Amino acid sequence: MNNGHGGDEIELSHGDLSVRVSRRGAAVTAATFRGKPFLLPTGGPGGIFANFPMVPFSNRVEGNAMSFGGRDYVFQRNCHDPLYLHGDGWISLWQLEESSPEHVQLSFSRDADGISPYAYLARQEIRLAGNRLALALSVENRGEAALPFGLGQHPFFVRTPETRLTIAADRFWNERHDHLPGEPGPVPDDFDFMSGKPLPRLWMNNAFEGWDGRAAIAWPELSIQAALEADAALGRFMLYMRTDRTDFFCLEPMSHLPNGHHLPELGGLMPLARGEVLSGKVTIELSALPVQPEGR
Repeated sequence: MNNGHGGDEIELSHGDLSVRVSRRGAAVTAATFRGKPFLLPTGGPGGIFANFPMVPFSNRVEGNAMSFGGRDYVFQRNCHDPLYLHGDGWISLWQLEESSPEHVQLSFSRDADGISPYAYLARQEIRLAGNRLALALSVENRGEAALPFGLGQHPFFVRTPETRLTIAADRFWNERHDHLPGEPGPVPDDFDFMSGKPLPRLWMNNAFEGWDGRAAIAWPELSIQAALEADAALGRFMLYMRTDRTDFFCLEPMSHLPNGHHLPELGGLMPLARGEVLSGKVTIELSALPVQPEGR
């Protein structure tokens, strides 16, 4: 294990995969396959995270308030955004529980406070096996009252001009003010990647439902591809693409919709009583991209 940056970073490697993990946010700060980056460190505090876990839920809470179990709860902003965003794990220092050259397990616990009413213990395990990067996240409610919990991963994938995405969904949510989901409907053509196509030059910050947990990304210029798989607990995803930055895009597997606290059936958020656990796993498998014959 090679620790750098004051002991906060851990180097993992297996075969053609190399990954650097930070105790800050339990984040991946670099990820390469055969020496080529497939995740880009551009998110999180200081813009140095290439992936971070979202816990005890993902995305935003409208009005920084929610009601559950007959009680009202409030949040405070936790970053640059006016709304409490992506939970606490990504902006906190995690404890190192286990490490080897091929895996690391980190934990983070917090008590309820003025920023958030959630008290919990979270664990993130990052493991390399074969040509796969596996991200396993769990959260246990440590509070006295039941509350709705969720999970997600927030990878920042490298984007090249010819990057192609293949992913299928049944339902699309448009975006309204404060980057919150608006109304659900069928997937518009520009946002439909069921058959695989290059990424459009459009602003996208949208949630999708009815996902089988599979996606494929191809980078022709890098001659590599990735197969992403999320387990059944992570049945939604977000797509985030900016028009002022064309070097990355985000495909975020999530257990629930953004702002689920204000949606029917909690948008997929899972009420957990004290001691109950929610977990979800994402794997990203890298491989060489088959060479296309000339003239295609």
